[in-house]
Amino acid sequence: MTEQKVRWGILATGGIAARFTADLADVPDAEVVAVASRSVEPAKAFAERFGIPRAYGDWESLALDEEVDVVYVATPHTAHRAAAGLMLESGRNVLCEKPFTLNAREAEELVALARGGGRFLMEAMWTYCHPMVRRLKALVDDGAIGEVRHVQADFGLSGPFPASHRLRDPALGGGALLDLGVYPVSFAQLLLGEPSDVTARAMLSEEGVDLQTGALLSWESGALASVHCSIVGGTATYASITGSRGRIDIPSGFFFPDGFVLHREGRDAEEFTADPADGPRDSLRHEAVEVMRALRAGETESPLVPLDGTLAVMRTLDAIRDRVGVRYPGETR
Repeated sequence: MTEQKVRWGILATGGIAARFTADLADVPDAEVVAVASRSVEPAKAFAERFGIPRAYGDWESLALDEEVDVVYVATPHTAHRAAAGLMLESGRNVLCEKPFTLNAREAEELVALARGGGRFLMEAMWTYCHPMVRRLKALVDDGAIGEVRHVQADFGLSGPFPASHRLRDPALGGGALLDLGVYPVSFAQLLLGEPSDVTARAMLSEEGVDLQTGALLSWESGALASVHCSIVGGTATYASITGSRGRIDIPSGFFFPDGFVLHREGRDAEEFTADPADGPRDSLRHEAVEVMRALRAGETESPLVPLDGTLAVMRTLDAIRDRVGVRYPGETR
C-alpha cells in the first residue's frame, strides 16, 4: 500500500459496483487502479466510464495484480465465495458485498482463508459504518434507553418482479431474505448480538424463493426482534428500538438514516439529524473509509463490521431459511 493512496480493484461491473466506484471519488486517498469482469468488453467499458487504467476480462488477472491493495467484490452473492476466496488466496485484501455469502458454511470458509493468510476481510455492511447508525448505537450502548427489549425493522420493495428477474431466480440466491432481509437482521444483531432462537414464516414463489418473510428473533435476556422483508410490497423501511427507559425511532431508511428521534422518560423528544459534512445519506464512502483506516492501521478485521458478527448474521439467515423451507440449487451446509 502506498503511503498516500489506497489502491482499489473492482470485481464486477454492475449497478452496485458503479455506485461504489463513483462514491470512491469522494474519498481523497482512494485510487481505483483496476477493474475485472468475466469478459473484457464490460470491464473496458467500466474502466472508460470511471477513468480506470487497467481492465481485465478474467478474475485471475485482478487477483494477481500486485498494485492492488484491496478488492471490492460486487458480484451476485452466489459468486461471493468463489470471487472473494480467489482474491484472498492470491494475497489481496477484500471488501465483499452483502449478503456476505450464500450461507454460513461459505462465510466460515472465507473467514478461515482471511485469518489463515493474514489478509483483511470485511462485509460491505455499509449500515454499520454509517455516521448516524454509529451515533445511534453509541447512545444505546451508553444506556440512553436502558436495556434493549425489542427491535423492529422492515425492508420491502413493491415490485412486481417477473420470474426471470434475479430476485426470483433460485440459481442466483433469489428471494427477499438475502437481498433485503439481511438489513433488518443485521440491524437487530448490531444492537443485541446473535439470537438464541429463531421463528419465521414466508410466502414462497413458484420458483421456491421467498417473496416475503417475517421472523421473530429472541434472546436469553428476554429481548425480541421483529423483522420483515418483501419483494411484493413496499414498506416504510422503518425501525424502532424499545428499551426499558425509552425508545429510538427511525422514520424511514433505517439502513442509511438522515435522522432519528430519541424518546426518554420524563423528557421531551430529541431529534438527531445528519451532519451535512458526512455527505449524501446513501453514500457508500463510509465503508471505504473504514477499510482504508483499518488497512493503514495494520488491522485484518474492522471493529465496526467484525467477522464474528458477519458469521452470526449468516447463521441467523440460514436458520430463517430453514424455518421457511428455502434452499438453493446445489447448496450444501
